[in-house]
Amino acid sequence: MPLGLTYYARICGWTLARAHARSGDPVAIAEYLGDSDAFDTSITDFSQRYADQNERDYAGVRERGQVRAAGSG
Repeated sequence: MPLGLTYYARICGWTLARAHARSGDPVAIAEYLGDSDAFDTSITDFSQRYADQNERDYAGVRERGQVRAAGSG
């Protein structure tokens, strides 16, 4: 990989990581979410569905022979 492209990819990765690492005001977030467990329940449900979909997608790709298991050469 050319040196310039490697440098560019690292800068893009660093910028993306910084953007994702920014945190908000904990008090404002707590006030926004309120006292109920609605957000906790929603994010848990979403995470489980997302993980299940990833597993189905990966299984489909494996069935089509588009990836090999780790360590298979």
